Amino acid sequence: MFISLPAMQFRGGTSKGVYLLRDDLGTYEGSLDAVLSALMGGAPRQIDGLGGAATTTSKVAIVGRSAEPGIDIDYLFAQVDPQTGAVDRVPTCGNILAGVGPFAIERGLVDVAGTTTAVRIRLVNTGARVVATVRTPDGAVEYAGATRIAGVAGGAAPVRLTFTDFAGGTAGALFPTGHRMDFVDGIEVSCVDAGVCAVLLRATDVGLTGGESPAEINADDALLARVERIRRKAGELMGMGDVAGKVVPKVMLVSASRTADIRSRYLVPTSCHPAHAVSGAINLASALSIPGTVAFDLVDAPAAGGAVSIEHPGGIIELEVTLDGDAPVGAAITSTARKLFDGTAFCELPDDEKR
Repeated sequence: MFISLPAMQFRGGTSKGVYLLRDDLGTYEGSLDAVLSALMGGAPRQIDGLGGAATTTSKVAIVGRSAEPGIDIDYLFAQVDPQTGAVDRVPTCGNILAGVGPFAIERGLVDVAGTTTAVRIRLVNTGARVVATVRTPDGAVEYAGATRIAGVAGGAAPVRLTFTDFAGGTAGALFPTGHRMDFVDGIEVSCVDAGVCAVLLRATDVGLTGGESPAEINADDALLARVERIRRKAGELMGMGDVAGKVVPKVMLVSASRTADIRSRYLVPTSCHPAHAVSGAINLASALSIPGTVAFDLVDAPAAGGAVSIEHPGGIIELEVTLDGDAPVGAAITSTARKLFDGTAFCELPDDEKR
């Protein structure tokens, strides 16, 4: 069955994705995953779709008006595996989030409020709330600007993202195992659910310096196998069951940094991200502010919240985290987004999928 869908494509942060209105998908809900997989191109290498054959370019945002008081928009994120076409709607994506506010304004879901417009967003995947502040001079979204983020060439207009209610959204608690540090496969790890569910471990504990490039990490089959073994065991400890084939929990290989508060290599989960996920940055910034975590011990002068900088393969990501005691209750980061196209996407569904 050949179908068409109104769609937009944005670069959001250091990722790229397709943005769809929830109402345009209403008649496909019984086979939503099939639609998204076909739209992005399935396997192999997504030649027959809009995906870019990488996890950072195979993402979908589904956006609609929210029925929740005080919230404008519901944002459901879907990750489409570029190798298998499988769809995972458990995690969220903070990079793609940067384009949700502009998309909602472009599609008329939120009215322009002035020179800037605040879009109140509920992250359906995790329950977190975000206010995206978008520049809207002259009654329209502004994309040009001088704000630069690591991992993206050139400048763009800033999109300020302010997060609340982001702890425990997947596994039910900030520390799902009940401990700030656990031993898994003979090494110390911290299992943290903040922004995204992730397992933090020292890069040196798996034989790395922490400064390796994504290509070096991706070429080390023995390392990836060990990290995956740790991830699966940690997933069980976190109450997530068998996480084989799932994209969460993520893994961060963390180490001391000379140019930032901490250094991270973010796995997604079986290859290294070329930059860093925003949700992962929120997770790590929360963890390094809390005594007893793997990350806390790597920071020269850990602060109880405030500004945090994280070195990653594409540069440095900066954000702020707010704590209530040892509990993260707020985070903020400046990102950018750019509209790439607005039009109609076409894809072919398998014969057994019906509208």
